Amino acid sequence: MGTFAVTGSASGMGAASAALLERAGHTVIGVDLRDAVVIADLGTPDGRAHAVKEVLALSGGRLDGVAAIAGVGPNVPDAAAVMSINYFGPVALLTGLREALAASGAGRAVVISSNSASTVPLVDDELAALALAGDEDGARDRARAGQAATPAGILEFAPSIPAYATSKLAIAHWVRRTAVTPEWARQGVLLNAIAPGAVLTPLMTGSTGGAADRDPDEFPTPMPLGIFGEAEDIAFWVHQFLRPEARFTTGAVLYVDGGTDAAMRPDGHPSAMTF
Repeated sequence: MGTFAVTGSASGMGAASAALLERAGHTVIGVDLRDAVVIADLGTPDGRAHAVKEVLALSGGRLDGVAAIAGVGPNVPDAAAVMSINYFGPVALLTGLREALAASGAGRAVVISSNSASTVPLVDDELAALALAGDEDGARDRARAGQAATPAGILEFAPSIPAYATSKLAIAHWVRRTAVTPEWARQGVLLNAIAPGAVLTPLMTGSTGGAADRDPDEFPTPMPLGIFGEAEDIAFWVHQFLRPEARFTTGAVLYVDGGTDAAMRPDGHPSAMTF
């Protein structure tokens, strides 16, 4: 049996993923703001450093997998906090734990992106570039500026939607860029992302005004299956990516959204290489 770290373990997809790993007989080091083995705020540099230090101590410097699931939604009032938590948090945590993953000989890491990265028309390319360049202060300033320019009608129900969608696009790009570098790939550490859609978690219901009570066919984006997802639907794929058998998959972004992205962008992916 292995040792895994799961962020966001106190609720939603993180709790479901931690529970699935524990049922499989693994040791889970949960990381969250509350009700976790490691209490840490991944939205701050000090909190990330504390989380890495504690996980390394508890695991003895050897991890079989990390599921970076902690995140916040577009209902958070401060767009800067959204960028710090959703992008810089998982990047710092996974970077800090990479050597522990390599020490296992078959480390696995999975990050939560979102189908909002490709289905929300409010992504800020400059903000994504600042994030990918590692400029947290610049990204936070840009996120707040973008929030101030967002139409009032959108701010009423999703005050940080541009930062949210952009953070999820940036983390997906970071995964694809990072997974194929020698420090990860040639050390046997596999890195992938999951892009959920409308999944009934506290994050989603808090961001959409009680989506649990809504008709999926009246949701703002297409719902081809006619149902909302459950946290366990994402946990299933988290578990698959963390299994030793997933030895030939890295740099992937898997949409688990009931077909929403395919319905909105049927020809958007894959795209042919151009010269």
